[in-house]
Amino acid sequence: MMSLKTTIQMNKRFDALFAILGLLSLLVGLTTLLALVVDLFLDGADHLSWTFFTSFPSRFPEKAGILSSWVGSSVVMLVTTATAVPLGVAAGVYLEEYAPKNWLTSLIEINIANLAGIPSIVYGLMALGLFVYQFRLGQSIQTAGLTLALLILPIVIISTREAIRAVPATMREASYAMGATKWQTTRDHVLPYSLGGILTGIIIGLSRAIGETAPLITIGALTFIAFLPHAPFSSQFPFVSFEWLEDPFTVMPIQIFNWVSRPQDEFHLNAAGAGLVLMVMVMVMNGLAIAIRYRFRKKIKW
Repeated sequence: MMSLKTTIQMNKRFDALFAILGLLSLLVGLTTLLALVVDLFLDGADHLSWTFFTSFPSRFPEKAGILSSWVGSSVVMLVTTATAVPLGVAAGVYLEEYAPKNWLTSLIEINIANLAGIPSIVYGLMALGLFVYQFRLGQSIQTAGLTLALLILPIVIISTREAIRAVPATMREASYAMGATKWQTTRDHVLPYSLGGILTGIIIGLSRAIGETAPLITIGALTFIAFLPHAPFSSQFPFVSFEWLEDPFTVMPIQIFNWVSRPQDEFHLNAAGAGLVLMVMVMVMNGLAIAIRYRFRKKIKW
């Protein structure tokens, strides 16, 4: 039999070997990602100009721009965020803090976990039948936003539940001991301390949504559009217009797909530039969420 000292040494070697393999795997992934980003930058950086951002798509590559697509992505993500975040967080809070632990709750939890792994095209087919044909919302911005909201809703719910579950039970017990109600405990203690994890889930969900193409093509997103949605503000009372929700749309991934599918190399370079813009949009969105998370964490005193 091996001595205890020999066993400990072997375990240390295995630990060191596992650490080296993990580091090599990380380096391979980061190197590949860095190479792809650098190649995308070299191909598309020269096309990033004011004209590129303020021009509509064109059949002439030197005149083509991304105005309608980046505006479309922005307003669609606005609808997605306004729908998925409140519903997802509220559902997660209810399931974790208020829902009774019975077979029905367990069935709901299993279905939510399964929905998180369903291919996005299935959500597009469901939205086509429900929003476009049944509710007659048309092939509009609100249909696209609601479709992507359904797509990321399971992710937001699951991340919210996991973040709330990480809050120690002693914190709830201390709040109840001071005479606080369940809602006061949830609002003033559980949610502030779990906000970091909740925002992380929201970041992951929105990052997935902004790059989706299949469900939006299914519900009728346009591949070529040379106009912008209606303005959200009007000169007449109540000075706010929601007419833009019913407008047709396109988004950045669809515009990139359209250019990549063309045979001209100039359109491929335009697609690389649009890819860079899409990456920046994701980074800005994530940076904003991280800044909000940091601000809330800074206010919390353990």
